[in-house]
Amino acid sequence: MTTASPFDLSGKRALVTGSSRGLGRAMARALAQAGAQVVLNARDAVALGAAAADMAAEGYAVSAVAFDVTSRDSVNDAVAHIEDEIGPIDILVNNAGMQFRSALEAFPPEKFDQLIETNVTSIFNVSQPVARHMISRGRGKIVNICSLMSSFARSSIAPYAASKAAVANLTRGMAVDWARHGLNVNGIAPGYFVTELNEALVKDEKFNAWVEARTPMGRWAQPEELGGSVVFLSSDASRFVNGHILYVDGALTATV
Repeated sequence: MTTASPFDLSGKRALVTGSSRGLGRAMARALAQAGAQVVLNARDAVALGAAAADMAAEGYAVSAVAFDVTSRDSVNDAVAHIEDEIGPIDILVNNAGMQFRSALEAFPPEKFDQLIETNVTSIFNVSQPVARHMISRGRGKIVNICSLMSSFARSSIAPYAASKAAVANLTRGMAVDWARHGLNVNGIAPGYFVTELNEALVKDEKFNAWVEARTPMGRWAQPEELGGSVVFLSSDASRFVNGHILYVDGALTATV
């Protein structure tokens, strides 16, 4: 007798926010490879359409819905559209986020507000309406993208670190509130990955050398190396994993 793989996502539908590029796009592709139908999201409709077209050309089941995760009205309309016109959301990956670097004493207050709104408030905005549908069905998977900075801090990014620490504890709180309804809510904290947003850091010889020396595996990660983690936390393989933050960092947090 053969049984389906616990990592098989066939018949599931996943909404991935901020998925027109970078880690979001890589995770969406990994979910599609595991059999899920994927709904991509971004504010930039042109970039979003291009990403969806690329995935469709590879044979994956993909839709694209442009909306602003910081706007509750935009989110509510989009979630209703997906649920009514595309299908039930079984998996939500809250990946949309932003970074801004500045010495803390000179950090623009409007950028602080934007960071919190984009990195933290957006997760509440999207998760609440999606979770209401999941709760009514008695099942659902939510994965929030945290960061190494959920536990640490570096100069020039204190507000970002604060926002990602909030994401980690919001993840735990969501799990505590919603586990009784059949939902699994977990987080992924990526280490240093080669992405478009990190291109300047990768090219900075001093910073690149620091990352390679500080990470026991001796290198940056590639976006596709986040795929297995998001598939695991989105699948039946993680049925009893709840309120956990999974660090994908090449053992950086394991060393001093």
